[in-house]
Amino acid sequence: MGEIQARTVLWHVVFVGFAINYLVIINLNIAIVEMVAPTNHHNASYLESSAAKIRIDKTEFNNLRNITFGKINGSTYQMPADVRPSQSKLKEFTEEDKKLQNKLEKFQWNEHQQALALGSFFWLHWLTQIPGGILAKKYGTKLIFGLSNVITCWICMLIPLVSYMDLKALLVLRIIQGLLSGLSWPAMHSMTAKWIPPNERSKFITSYFGSAVGVAVAFPLFGCIIHWLWWPWVFYITTIVGTVWWLAWLYFAYDTPAQHPRISAKELTHIEKALGNTIGNHQTLKIPWKDIFTSRPVWMNVIGQWGGAWSIFTVMTQAPTYFKVIHDWDIRAAGVFSGIPHLLRMIFAYFFSLLADYLLRNDKLSRTNVRKLATGISCILNGLMMLSLALLGTNRILAITFICLATMFQGSGTSGPLSSMIDIAPNFAGIISGLCGTIGCMPGFLSAFIVGYLTLNNQTFEAWTNVFLVAAAVLCGCGFLYVCFADSTLQKWNDNQASTDEDKREQLMKEDTERKIS
Repeated sequence: MGEIQARTVLWHVVFVGFAINYLVIINLNIAIVEMVAPTNHHNASYLESSAAKIRIDKTEFNNLRNITFGKINGSTYQMPADVRPSQSKLKEFTEEDKKLQNKLEKFQWNEHQQALALGSFFWLHWLTQIPGGILAKKYGTKLIFGLSNVITCWICMLIPLVSYMDLKALLVLRIIQGLLSGLSWPAMHSMTAKWIPPNERSKFITSYFGSAVGVAVAFPLFGCIIHWLWWPWVFYITTIVGTVWWLAWLYFAYDTPAQHPRISAKELTHIEKALGNTIGNHQTLKIPWKDIFTSRPVWMNVIGQWGGAWSIFTVMTQAPTYFKVIHDWDIRAAGVFSGIPHLLRMIFAYFFSLLADYLLRNDKLSRTNVRKLATGISCILNGLMMLSLALLGTNRILAITFICLATMFQGSGTSGPLSSMIDIAPNFAGIISGLCGTIGCMPGFLSAFIVGYLTLNNQTFEAWTNVFLVAAAVLCGCGFLYVCFADSTLQKWNDNQASTDEDKREQLMKEDTERKIS
C-alpha cells in the first residue's frame, strides 16, 4: 500500500464504521422531536407557524385548533375535526402543500411512550454482547462487524413505515436493531488485539469514537434534513451511507495482518514482533470462563464502562428533547447543540490517547495508572460537570457549556476501560468486551426509563435537574471505584494452555517432593 500503513487505513474504515453504528442508534433521537405532536402548551404556536406555511385562511386555521384524535391503519394522528371524516379538503392542496400538511399529523406519544421508543434499542442490546466476541473469535471480525452494521442500516428503511402502523411495531424493529448492533463492539476488540501493538492501542481505539463524530455530524445534519425535507429521510440516508461503508469495509478490512494482501513486509514484521506471544490461536484456545467471571480487573472495567455509558446515553439520547423543551431551540439549533459535545469528545479522546501512549512508551506511568488517570477524567470530572449542569443549567449558555465539557471529558475513556480490556487479556478481548457491553449497555434503557419517569407530564427544569443529579452520582461512584481497585496488567489466564501446563508442572513437582519426603 506504498507509504500508507495498513493499520492506518484500518483506523479510518473502523472510524467510519462506528460512526455508522451510532447513526443507527441516534437517528430516532433527533427524528422523534419532529415525529411527536407538541404538548398542549406548545400547540398554539406550533399550529400558527404551520398554518402560515400551508397558506390557509384564518377560518381554516381556527378549525385546526379543534384537535381530535383518531387512527388510520393503526397509527395515531392529530387532525382538524372537519377534515377527519372526509379527505376531500386535503385534495384541494397542491402536492407541495400536502407534504407540509403531513407535518401536522404528529404521533400522540406521551413522555413515557417516547422513552419506550428511545430506550427499546437497548432492551436486548446486552444479549448479543458476549456472543459478538465469541462469533468474532470463530468467524472473524470482518464478517461479524460488517454484517452487524449494514443490516441494522437496512432495517432503517422500514422505520417510517412501521411508525405509521403502530408504536409496538416500531419497538420491535428497534429491538432487532439493538440485538444486531450488540455484536459490533466486542467483535472489533478481537480485531484490535490481532492488529495493534500494545503501546499503540490507546490511539487506535480512538477510532471507536467515530461514534462521537457520527453523533456530532448527524444531529445538525439530520436537523437540517428534517427542516428541508421530512423526518423519514433521516432513516433513508442512514441506509444509503451504511451500504456505501460496507462495500469499503469488504475491500479494506482483514481479520489479521497476515491475511492482508497489500500490507508491507516491514509493517507485518513490526506488528508480529510487537505482539510477541500474547496472541495465540483464537480458534483453539479454550475460553477461561471461570477466570473471566471471577477477575477483579474485568469487573473494574465493567464498572468503568458503566459510568461512561450512563453519561453518554443520557446526553446522546435526551439532548435534542432537552434543548427543544427546556431551552426552546428549534430543530436545527437543537441538532447543532446536541452534536457539538460529541465532536469535542472525539477531539479530546484523540489528543489524550497521544498523551497516554507517550506515557506508556517512555515508562512515565505504569499501564494501570495510565488507565486509572483516563477513567478518573472520563467519570469523575464528567460527573462534576453533570452536577454543575444540574445546579446552573437554567442559563442556556451555561447549559451547553457544561454538557460540552461533560461529554468532552468522557472521551478519555478510550484510554481507560476500552484499552484495559485488551491489556489484561488480548486473546479474549472480544469476550471481555462482550461482558462489559452486556452490563454496560443497560444504561441505554435505564437512563431513558428514568428520564421518562421524571419528566412524564412534567417537562420542567426541576425534573431535568434530577436527571443530571442521577447521572453525576453514577459517574462519580464508578470513577472512584475504578481508581481505587483497577488493574491493567496482563493476566495469567490470557494463555490458558500455558497456565494449565504450568499448573500441571507445579502439581507434579509437589507430588514428587511429597514422595521424596515419605
